[in-house]
Amino acid sequence: MSSVAGNTAPRAWQRMLSGRRLDLLDPSPLDIEIEDIAHGLARVARWNGQTRGDHTFSVAEHSLLVEAIAGDLDGSLPQEIRLAALLHDAPEYVIGDLISPFKAALSLDYKAFEERLLAAIHLRFGLPPELPGSATKLIKRADKIAAYYEATCLAGFAREEARRFFGQPRGLSPALVNRLSQLSPLPAAQGEATFLKRFHELAR
Repeated sequence: MSSVAGNTAPRAWQRMLSGRRLDLLDPSPLDIEIEDIAHGLARVARWNGQTRGDHTFSVAEHSLLVEAIAGDLDGSLPQEIRLAALLHDAPEYVIGDLISPFKAALSLDYKAFEERLLAAIHLRFGLPPELPGSATKLIKRADKIAAYYEATCLAGFAREEARRFFGQPRGLSPALVNRLSQLSPLPAAQGEATFLKRFHELAR
């Protein structure tokens, strides 16, 4: 006779600190809270934690960089696209930050899973499930620029090596280049608070 446990389907939801239970296979916008996203992203390490400093460089900090870079590249960028840039890696608050080499080894099902979760996050915060192609392209460009500076300032890459993987950053203001050249990982609580503050500024 089979046990009750044996008849139970594997759990596919995660309980958040807010009390929400997010079904990872069928995510509902109603179960998504920005506080859970900020808390999770501030504790997910970029570069698998292989960065300099007393703290990990978090996905929350990376997200703030991408939003700042996107806005710097296009000074007339609509506020909702800036918000989308801030949330571009939001699914990682539950699935973690898989490094690119590992993602490349996975099937396309992973990408579809990630996109489904991002669409639910967009709907929760009043963004279109899919962004216009021009906005997606800009955010990807900003993402690569952020990766270049993270790689060279924090992850031990030589500039030539980083250029091969992420391209040569172009089109940024001198003030932002100066900021990006002095990246310093924040304590998790500070990264969380900074991410939440910027979210509320953009989501007004």
